[in-house]
Amino acid sequence: MPAPARPHLALGVLATGTLMTVLDGSIVTVAMPAIQGDLGFTPVGLSWVVNAYLIAFGSLLLLAGRLGDLIGRKRMFLAGTGIFTAASLLAGVAASPAVLVAARFLQGVGSAMSSAVGLGILITLFTAPRERARAIAVFSFTGAAGASLGQVLGGVLTDALAWNWIFFINLPIGVATLLVAVRALPADRRLGLKAGADVLGALLVTAGLMTGIYAVVKIEEYGAGSAHTLGLGALAVALLAGFLLRQTRAAHPLMPLRILRSRNVAGANAVQMLMVAALFSFQVLVALYLQKVLGYGAAGTGLAMLPAALVIGAVSLGVSAPLIARFGERNVLLAGLVLLVGVLALLARVPVHASYATDLLPVMLLAAGFGLALPALTGLAMSGAEEADAGLASGLFNTTQQIGMALGVAVLSTLASARTETLTAAGKPTPEALTGGYHLAFGLGAGLLLVALAVALTVLRRAAGAKPRQLTMAA
Repeated sequence: MPAPARPHLALGVLATGTLMTVLDGSIVTVAMPAIQGDLGFTPVGLSWVVNAYLIAFGSLLLLAGRLGDLIGRKRMFLAGTGIFTAASLLAGVAASPAVLVAARFLQGVGSAMSSAVGLGILITLFTAPRERARAIAVFSFTGAAGASLGQVLGGVLTDALAWNWIFFINLPIGVATLLVAVRALPADRRLGLKAGADVLGALLVTAGLMTGIYAVVKIEEYGAGSAHTLGLGALAVALLAGFLLRQTRAAHPLMPLRILRSRNVAGANAVQMLMVAALFSFQVLVALYLQKVLGYGAAGTGLAMLPAALVIGAVSLGVSAPLIARFGERNVLLAGLVLLVGVLALLARVPVHASYATDLLPVMLLAAGFGLALPALTGLAMSGAEEADAGLASGLFNTTQQIGMALGVAVLSTLASARTETLTAAGKPTPEALTGGYHLAFGLGAGLLLVALAVALTVLRRAAGAKPRQLTMAA
């Protein structure tokens, strides 16, 4: 890929586009009660405002990343941003549940197309290790702080204007991103569809991921041991196994399996899945605790979580790159995971009548661990990515992130709800029962982070200052 005259402008475009899609994934959560009241969603139907986006986004990332390598990552980014922006307009004017759910699905499609290739473009723009570390830190900030910022923005917009504006705000950002991206992003070398035109593989992986994510997000409704969940889960495993088998035999595989030979690439994706699943309990359940137990409003909830967004941003942008250059990605990741274990361990003991200053503010400040962990994890997952596979590596990293999020939403929220029901049946007051359910989810999240820490210690091997390995080599 030829370097643009102003690579940092290109980085700004990529970060803005990604921030827009990350914000959209979390901004909706605070506005859900207002959306339900205005459009008349049933409780089950309301979940599809989130699920439709997650299913489309998570199932298409891998395919979109590889297609970016084949037909052009810039072209894929522009098309995805355009679809996302148009779908945001449709969501904002939606007057019925069906229209809003359809718009959210289209937003997920556009997000997958643009997000899948963002990292792939970035690592071909910044090749020097120190510059790449800084660029990844900026890019990772959009993921690390974006979810918290989305909750702040969602609360403020919903209270000050209306829920529609959580979608309308994407319009000027999306149009500006498109206009600048056309000139800022360089044209990249395209492999052509013949280099990976595996139609059967594309159908298998997309159907497998879509089925699996659907099964996961419906666990709360059907139960983990139900025929619905187990049957769809088995079908998803079979489809994905068929995809992997196909990749070993296809003349032009959609996902060349050489990408998984690196222990850093495979290990970083595994750590990310565990970490994101665990941190769902922080990003979503803390907001529910603030509203349902402590009685905060939408805007108050967003502002209460603002210190987390600020400290994540400060650490990600100002501290992570120098620390990675000094101590190496693996060590910085380990430090970040330790801090995040502390976050969920403290939340597992938060009282029913909590003081924000003494019980919650320390938790928000320890969230700085995410600002350390994500840039280091991103660098490891993209380590040694060749230009021909950069979109694929980026799509894989984003896919494991979405799978982890879906697992966290389904498993932790289901277990928290079951615990709350048990405590309510035992005669506990509602605030105490809710807090008990959240305690269970926070404790399990801390356990997932400990597993992630163990994987990082045993699988990730690169020493500080080591040169990146190529994806074609076994690490």
